[in-house]
Amino acid sequence: MQKITISESDKKILSEYSENQKPNESCAILFGKNDTVSDLFLTENIEESPVNFTISNEQLIEGYKMAEEKNLDVVGIFHSHPDSDAFPSNTDKKFMQSNPVVWIIYSGINKNFRAFILESDIIEIPIE
Repeated sequence: MQKITISESDKKILSEYSENQKPNESCAILFGKNDTVSDLFLTENIEESPVNFTISNEQLIEGYKMAEEKNLDVVGIFHSHPDSDAFPSNTDKKFMQSNPVVWIIYSGINKNFRAFILESDIIEIPIE
């Protein structure tokens, strides 16, 4: 995957959700086809942490069931960095290995979105 497409309306939902979850990180599962996000599943950060996030196994299972019912794929994982840049932390890099999809990060400081994939290294890809 060389890019990810997400609508302005979905970005607005994700940025508002992130701002409302402060001071903690927010998280979501992104559904779609190929490189296009077409649906969001806003999830709970069970860590309630400003520097880490965990989606519960129950919500992960629910998310994959929802994707299947809608005939969509899980195309990405979203989370926010309330007080830092939108760049993967060491913890993010570790979890990117077990979740090999696009990771979209929202910066609560810069109010911007950036997308990354993990190949042999972290690679930033464009958001369209």
